[in-house]
Formats: sequence, structure tokens, C-alpha cells
Amino acid sequence: MITKRIIPCLDVRDGRVVKGVNFLGVSDVSSPVELGKFYSDSGADELVFYDITASYEERRLFTDILKEVASCIFIPLTVGGGINTVDDFDRVLKCGADKVSVNSGAIKNPGLIYEAAKKYGDQCVVLSVDVKRVNGQFRVFAKGGREDTGMDAIDWVKRGESLGAGELVVNSIDTDGVKKGFDLQLLDAVCNAVGIPVIASGGAGNTGDFVTLFKALPKVDAGLAASIFHFGEVNIPDLKKALKDEGITVRL
Repeated sequence: MITKRIIPCLDVRDGRVVKGVNFLGVSDVSSPVELGKFYSDSGADELVFYDITASYEERRLFTDILKEVASCIFIPLTVGGGINTVDDFDRVLKCGADKVSVNSGAIKNPGLIYEAAKKYGDQCVVLSVDVKRVNGQFRVFAKGGREDTGMDAIDWVKRGESLGAGELVVNSIDTDGVKKGFDLQLLDAVCNAVGIPVIASGGAGNTGDFVTLFKALPKVDAGLAASIFHFGEVNIPDLKKALKDEGITVRL
């Protein structure tokens, strides 16, 4: 059985980790370097670092703080925010990232997925998709959830896979920061549409939400969360023990 991964997410703005609800009302949490080291030492399987306003502000991702984070952790690091060209991939990989997450940049230029996968390998390219329900349709949003693209999310993830994305992060804007559980309906639709690993993001409020996620949707490979880890509501060693006790395979 494939080991399920637990992935904390650092949403970074102006060099600090922040957290909001439904992508809004953002508040300061901590230093990304301190938090990154803490999660690496706590048994997280991977770490995600998003420069959350890079795309919206149309600037390049902060690389100085990224280098610091990469230097003090010993788990795979995925980095995203303002990734618009293959050169951007090169830049963040040289800063210590293991995988690069594309979102708005891929929406503007889907060929970026293909070019990056060809140059660095599928395993390096993570397609991150921000999804919100609009009139009953799963719709793709860009620029940190600010802009409705009008694109159908299921069509887009299929296209991303065909272009060479090796992994998919599905961020539900509807459940983000609400702590009422993952968006199982959305995740089920995505898992049935693609064959690449799917990472669930948005909505985790307690340990039980992860248990429900992996039991209800065995095809989901990983659970990603931010605030419940940042504020100590759930700690990773206890979460993994609870998952193991429920018969879910995790790395302890």
C-alpha cells in the first residue's frame, strides 16, 4: 500500500508565514525558516512554500528566504508563486527546491508545463489548482484565488496531466481555512479524472478530517494543511499515530 504523506504548507508574504480564510483576511503567523525547521524535525513528509502574492503583484518569487528554508530542512521541498517561465524553475531549483509548483503561470501559458517536464522531468512539475464552485461548476481561479478564469477545473487537471505534470495540488477555495473538512466531492472528481498523485488542500480542522480523507478517497496521496499545524491544533507525530491506528499507511 502506498504511504500517505502529510504536508505542511507555508504561505509566505513579505518574508513571513501568513494564513487566511477562503484566501482572504490574512494574518501573520511566524518565520518560514523557524517553521520549516520545526516541521522537518517533527516528521512532516514534505514541505510546501508558496510566495502567495508573487503572481498577483507580478514579481519574481523571494529567493533569499527560500534559500534559508531549504538549507535547514531535510525533507522534499515544493516551491511556488510567480513561476512563469522555465528560467523561474531553474532559479528556485538552484535555491534548493526539489519540485516546482505552477498555477497562474501555467494558466497563462500551458506550454510551460510541457517545457518544464521535458527539461527537468515530470516528477519536478507540480500543477497547483485553486478551485471554487460557480453555478454548480468546479471553476479554476488564478492569481491567488482572485480571478475567475472561466475554465472547468476537471478539464484543466486532465490537460495538465497530458502536458506532463507529475503531481497535482487541489486547493478548494470553498473549504480553505474553514476547518470543516476537506472538499471530498471535488477531490473525488479530480481523482477519477487523472492518474497522477493528488494532494488534497483546504479544509483540515482536526485529525479526524485526515482519517476521513484517506478512508473515503484512497486514491488521494497526501493531505496538505497550514493553520492547524501552525497554531499547534494538530501535531504531526500524533496525527500520524492516529492514521496508523486507523490502518492508514504512513511513514513514522
